[in-house]
Amino acid sequence: HSFFNLLPPQLIFEKEGVYLHTNAKRSNQDTTIPGFIRIVERVSKMSESSLIQRGKSGNVGFYNIFALGWGASSRWSFSLPLSELYSLRRARFSLGRNFLVLTSRGGHPLPPLHFHRGGTRELLRALNRYIILDQSPVDGRLFLAYPHDSGALSQSFDKLQLLDDGGSDLQRFIQDPYATTFGGFSKVTNFFRAAIRPPESPIHLRTPHDPNMAPQSDEEPGFELITLELGPRPEVTRGQPFDKWEEFLDPEGRVKNPEKIKELVFRGGIMPSLRKDIWKFLLGFYPWNSTAKEREDILRVKTDEYFRMKVQWKSVSEEQEMRNSLLRGYRSLIERDVNRTDRHNTFFSGNDNPGLTLLHDVLMTYCMYNFDLGYVQGMSDLLSPLLFITQNEVESFWCLTGFMELVHHNFEESQEAMKQQLLQLSILLKALDPELCDFLDSQDSGSLCFCFRWLLIWFKREFPFEDILTLWEVMWTRFPCDNFHLLIACSILESQRGELIGSDHDFNTILKHINELTMRLDLQSILCGAEAIYLQLVQCKELPLKVQQVLGLYFSSSSEEDSPDSQASETQHHLGQREGGAAAAAHGPAYP
Repeated sequence: HSFFNLLPPQLIFEKEGVYLHTNAKRSNQDTTIPGFIRIVERVSKMSESSLIQRGKSGNVGFYNIFALGWGASSRWSFSLPLSELYSLRRARFSLGRNFLVLTSRGGHPLPPLHFHRGGTRELLRALNRYIILDQSPVDGRLFLAYPHDSGALSQSFDKLQLLDDGGSDLQRFIQDPYATTFGGFSKVTNFFRAAIRPPESPIHLRTPHDPNMAPQSDEEPGFELITLELGPRPEVTRGQPFDKWEEFLDPEGRVKNPEKIKELVFRGGIMPSLRKDIWKFLLGFYPWNSTAKEREDILRVKTDEYFRMKVQWKSVSEEQEMRNSLLRGYRSLIERDVNRTDRHNTFFSGNDNPGLTLLHDVLMTYCMYNFDLGYVQGMSDLLSPLLFITQNEVESFWCLTGFMELVHHNFEESQEAMKQQLLQLSILLKALDPELCDFLDSQDSGSLCFCFRWLLIWFKREFPFEDILTLWEVMWTRFPCDNFHLLIACSILESQRGELIGSDHDFNTILKHINELTMRLDLQSILCGAEAIYLQLVQCKELPLKVQQVLGLYFSSSSEEDSPDSQASETQHHLGQREGGAAAAAHGPAYP
C-alpha cells in the first residue's frame, strides 16, 4: 500500500452551476439537482518525479491519476478517471442549456450534465492538457478521448458487443431479439454517433495560451456544429394503386418494363386483387423476364423442393427430436409465436384454424432451408401477410425466402446489421433535425434503440394489417433507395418531435410514447414525409459524405488507380443521376 501512497490531491479545475435534470415531478421533488464539476490530480509519491517528467510531454493522463467528477450529494456524486473516459458529447437544444454527456470505456453513459452558467469550453480546454479530444468528422459535438501517448487513436464500432459471450444470451436472443438487444443497447446509449477520425489527423482543442482564441461568450461558438442548410422540403403526393398488370405482359407472359412497374408500385401500392401475382415478382420467386410457361416449370420445381424439405422435419421421430435440442427449440418457439401472430385476422383466428397450421409448417420448413439461422422471434410476423395474400403454402414459403434475403441479417445473433442501421438512422436524423437529436441525447435516448422493433420487422407491429401490405410492397421496390425504411423511421420521428421536445419525457416515457404510436400512425402521410425527406436531401449541394453513403449516392472505388478527383467526379455524376431520377419521380412520367 505504501507504494501507492498518494500525495494530497490538487484541484486542477472547478465549475459550479452544473445540474442534473431529473423527472421527479410526480413525487413533488426538485427536477434539477445542483452540483459542481472538478478535475482533481492525484500523484503517487514513489512515481512523483517520473510522472512530473512525463507530464511535461503530455503523458500523465495515461497513468490514471486524474479524476473527473461531479458532486452534489452522496446519492448523486460520481468520479471518473480520465483514462476511463471514452467520449464526451457537447450539445445544446433551443429549449435548454448546454449539456455534456460523458461515456466510460465500459460503455456506460453518465447522466447528462447541464451547465446553467456556461463553462463547457473551459472544461474541454482543461481536459486537453492531459488527454487528446479527437473530434468526430460526422458529429462536430462529439469528442473521443485518448491518452497523449496512445498510438492507436481508433476504436471501431465493431467492438460494441451488445450480447455477452455466453450461450445464455444467444438463447435469449433467439427467443426475443427485441428485448435482449434492447437491454444491450441501453448500455451504449451515446456510442452510435462515434465516427472515428483516422489516427494520423487528430484534432486538438486550442489551449488557453492560443492568441487566436476568441473571447468567451455564453454561446461558446467554438464548439457549435455548423447547421446543414438543406433547403426547402418538397411537397409530395401519393398515387393510385397499380391496376394495369395485363398491359405490361407480352403475348408470352413476359413482364415489359419492370422498372416502370416498380415506380408505379412505389407511388401507390398495388390493387389488392393483383398482389398475389406481383408480390411473387417483387420477392424474386419469379424472374421478371420469365414467360408464363417458364413460371409453370418454376412452380413445379419449387413445389417438389419445398415438400422434400418439409418431409425432413415431419419424419423426425419424437425420440430423435429429444436428442436434437436445436430443432426442439425451434419447434417450441414457432408453436408459441404462431399462437399469437395476427390472431385478429380471420385467416388466423380461432382454434384449429388451417391458417395456423400453414404458418407453423412453413416456418418449420424454413428451419430446414436455413438451419444455421433457424427460427428467431419476429419471423412469424414476416410470414403471416405473405400467407394471407398467396393463400398457398409453397408460394408463401418461397416469398418468405425472398423477403429474408433482404432482412435475414436483422435476425443474426451478432446484431451487427441492426447496430449499423441504428447508426445510419442517427446520421440521417442528425442531418435533418439536430435539435431533436440533442433532446434525445439529453434524455439518454440518443441511441434510438426504441426504433429497434421498427427496423427488425419492417414496422409490422406499428401499422394496421392492411397498411402493412401497402408499406411492404412499396419498400420491396427498393425505390428511391435501398434504405428507404430508414427515411420512414425519420418521418415517424419528425412527426412526433412536437410531442417530445419541451415535454417531461425521460428515457422510459420516450419509450412508452413511441410504443403507444402502434396503430395510430397515418401511413400515407408517413410515406409522403419519407419521400419528401429523400428529395430534400438529394437536392442539398453540400450533403455530408456519410449521409450520401446511407442514401446510396456515394460508392467508393476499390481501384488503387482511381484518383480522388475521378472518384469525386463519379460521385457527382451518380448524385446528378439520382437527383434527376428523384425530380422525375416527383414531377415527371415516372410518377404519374
